[in-house]
Amino acid sequence: MRVRSLLVLLAVPALIAGSALPAQAADPSVAPGGNFDLGIWQLQEPVGSPGSPTTISSSRLKGANGFQDSYFYTDTRDGAMTFWAPEKGVTTPNSNYARSELREMNRDGSAANWSLSGSHKLSATLRVVSVTSNVCVGQVHLGTGGSSTKPLLELYYRSSGDIVLGTENSPDGGQTSHTVGHVAVGKTWTYTIGISGGNTIDLTVNGSTTHYSIPSSFKAYKQYFKAGSYNQSSSSSTTKGARVGFYGLTVSHS
Repeated sequence: MRVRSLLVLLAVPALIAGSALPAQAADPSVAPGGNFDLGIWQLQEPVGSPGSPTTISSSRLKGANGFQDSYFYTDTRDGAMTFWAPEKGVTTPNSNYARSELREMNRDGSAANWSLSGSHKLSATLRVVSVTSNVCVGQVHLGTGGSSTKPLLELYYRSSGDIVLGTENSPDGGQTSHTVGHVAVGKTWTYTIGISGGNTIDLTVNGSTTHYSIPSSFKAYKQYFKAGSYNQSSSSSTTKGARVGFYGLTVSHS
């Protein structure tokens, strides 16, 4: 198994799902790249020109002195890798919502694009600091293999505290929602999004696992992971939005 992105934890108490703001989990004085291995991620931010958000390469994200700004930064209180996505921001051509979000890459700088076969996992420890309505904090997105720009799945956190998995019905669209947990705003929680055997989604939220079948219409597509704050509401406000802090982020393929 290849484990491709690790959070370097200091010798402090472990985070517990559902807990309040944790004790210091990482070095709060460095950029996110000083606590996380960001060599397999590219960052997309809610700024740039219309339809063309700014992206930050893996090489710029890496290291203690790596990239950070008001949309992507280390929380100086606890070391969390924090993503801020306001309701008003630059979006991709296929979305009405702004995002501050990592996109999985390969070590050589090329875009990750893996087959559904085998075993693939994205695991995170996080807390939603604030959210207006709804925010996507993890995705498996379609890569090459067809014309669709849809995700295979999206994991949402709603302002009510509900954690909801959205599974796409087909590459043409339509999403089915599954409520998979509940955590109050500001509390830490964990998830693992897994793909196994080429045909099953294995989702674990705070230790509870559920399984979902992958429709055969997705078999032609390669995939990649995404994680961060993909806000699911829009307005003219630059102060309302979704802020999400990550304390752990791990990707593995086997």
